[in-house]
Order: sequence, then C-alpha cells, then structure tokens
Amino acid sequence: MKKIVLILVGLMPFFLMAQKSEYSRSSYLDEGIKAPNRHHIGEAWLNFLVAADDEFDQNITQATFSANSTLDWHKHTTAQIIIVLEGEGYYQEKGKDPIRMKKGDVIKCLKNTEHWHTSSKEKNVSYLAIYGKAPTIWTDKVTQEYYDQVAKKLKSKD
Repeated sequence: MKKIVLILVGLMPFFLMAQKSEYSRSSYLDEGIKAPNRHHIGEAWLNFLVAADDEFDQNITQATFSANSTLDWHKHTTAQIIIVLEGEGYYQEKGKDPIRMKKGDVIKCLKNTEHWHTSSKEKNVSYLAIYGKAPTIWTDKVTQEYYDQVAKKLKSKD
C-alpha cells in the first residue's frame, strides 16, 4: 500500500502539468438540433460546427434533411461551399437547371447568387455548408409543387 501511495505522490506533478484541453471541438457525427420550420418544409437538423468570429470569418454548418424536404431560395454575401457527406439532394441557382447532388460532390456557389439545396425526394442528405459571417438572406419560398416538379424532372434524366 505504501508503494502505491508513493507512486501516486511521485506521479502527481505529471498530472498537474498535463496539457489542459482548451481546444474548441465539435463533431460532424453529432446529429445537431432540429431546425424550426421557418425556411423549409420537412425535417432538418443543423449542427453548427464552427461559428464565425473575430478569429475565423467562416461558418461551417452540417445540415441534414430528411427525404422529401424543401429549403427556400436564399443567398449569401460571401461565396458558399457545399460538401455532400451522405445521401442525395437537389441544388439549383436562379435561372439555371437544377442538379442532383450526391455523396462526394463539392459545389461552389458565388456570393449573392440566389439558390436552394436540400434532400432528394427519395433519400436523406447530409452536407457541410461553409459560408461567411453575414446572415443568410432568405428570398422566395420553394413550394412543395415546385419541389415535386424538380424531382420529376431530375428523375426523368436518370
């Protein structure tokens, strides 16, 4: 017993000098919080991985949408990068044809470009969205009817 106490007392300085964990950490494996249905129809979860601040001027948010969900038209005053982690979804910029986005895709949306992105009709989607400090500017609603037309159009291309 004396030996154990001596060993613990001898190791105490190492425990006291051990590196403290003051790192800011988050995980994209966490589901995040269920998003209120203000700018989408269906179910969505947001995991705010990195919040822009004085040291880092980009937000990194993981968004996960259940199948058959819509997201409204919006734009950002900075460019946005979307990295699809899992599943399939739709992406469209105003005035252009919609596309199907899938796992592994990286999409760059230029600043002030009105666009929308969400899950496909059949599958959930999870992606990282990287964008600047300024808040998202919400423009028009994506109605269920419009979303259904996009789904039908993309399905006929498959």
